Amino acid sequence: MNIQTTNRLTAAESALIEAYNAQLGDLPGDGDVLVARDRLLDELKKAGLPTRRIESWHYTDLRNLLRAVPAAQAAPTLDLLAPVVAGSDVLPVLQGVASAARAPEGVTLRRFAESLLDGSAAASLTATGEDDAIGRINGSFVRDGFALTIADNAELERPLEIQAQHGAGQVHTRFPVTFGTHSKATVIERHASASADGALVSTISELTLNDGAEVTWIVLQQQGAADSHLGQMRINLGANARLRLFVINAGGKLVRQELRVEVTGEGADLTLRGVNLLGGDTHTDVTLVLGHNVPHTASTEIIRNVIFDRARGVFQGMIRVAQAAQKTDARMACNTLLLSDEADFSVKPELEIFADDVLCGHGATVADIDRNHLYYMLSRGIPQNKARAMLVYAFVAEIVEELEDEVLVEALESIISAWLEKHA
Repeated sequence: MNIQTTNRLTAAESALIEAYNAQLGDLPGDGDVLVARDRLLDELKKAGLPTRRIESWHYTDLRNLLRAVPAAQAAPTLDLLAPVVAGSDVLPVLQGVASAARAPEGVTLRRFAESLLDGSAAASLTATGEDDAIGRINGSFVRDGFALTIADNAELERPLEIQAQHGAGQVHTRFPVTFGTHSKATVIERHASASADGALVSTISELTLNDGAEVTWIVLQQQGAADSHLGQMRINLGANARLRLFVINAGGKLVRQELRVEVTGEGADLTLRGVNLLGGDTHTDVTLVLGHNVPHTASTEIIRNVIFDRARGVFQGMIRVAQAAQKTDARMACNTLLLSDEADFSVKPELEIFADDVLCGHGATVADIDRNHLYYMLSRGIPQNKARAMLVYAFVAEIVEELEDEVLVEALESIISAWLEKHA
């Protein structure tokens, strides 16, 4: 049952409403955008933040976990970080404001604030369903971001890094991206924090892959230890489009990353790989809803989780196969290393199949480090802490290596290694 009644507003819910009223005259947008914002906030007020009674939020009780909402703050002075891959084209979004940037050849670039001001963004300011708290929060408060169009047949020579960096306060951004027919690109969507005081970050990336597009999209989430990160991807795959989507969570106090994918073109292929690195007293939730809507499509999803200390993690994966989607090949696996008796990880894989000629399956494992492997390394004189770190690293690096781009693989593996050195 997905009916929820909120009798009394929590401190966070009240703070969101007060923040909207305080910012209303300053939020960019024409009349249509203002109507859309008001509608979304009204929906948020009536529904409240989701609780465990909402099925899709059962393991992430946002109303209980999001205890407070920081006030909006002026943009601090932030310096650009070195790109993940040296030589990348960087599009900076500092404290939620898109900075001047030059688009590489084959890319049309526009600040999302401009789309709000002229009203062209109004139609996209919607919730995807009754349980879409992220869509409501982001649509109410979004100020900026980048809208990108990659031309038909364009092939980007260098990775494109969207570098979203913030200090304290609130940051709400959006990144609609359209990949033209038979275009090829690698994009890194990077979220980083320069504050120890805590921030509320919401972000929505809308990806449209037209026929024959081949895209590698990497979400690298490196929020601060006190930050709340509410991320969502809305993805549509056209005919023969191929998307390799890598999600790496390596930060944040409270993280919810939603992946909402619709496969609408025959021959489309989705490869999803996820790495969740969780430590301390944190909570990270990755929720996937994947719809195979046409025949002859494929998807594979592998999620690897490493859990230390008192961290809590969630992976929910729903694959829906429509009646018309014959010859669908969809496979999903979630593997977890649970390295503390106080840690917890919940897995909820689901298949909803209405076609009768498909290959579909899912599986999940939870384990500690293999003691035989550890004993082997100790017997060769490797110190225990280093041996454990090496085994954990091998567990997650295996799927990063599927990128097959040596420079990109080395960059991501160095980020994973740095995180493990602090926590293993």
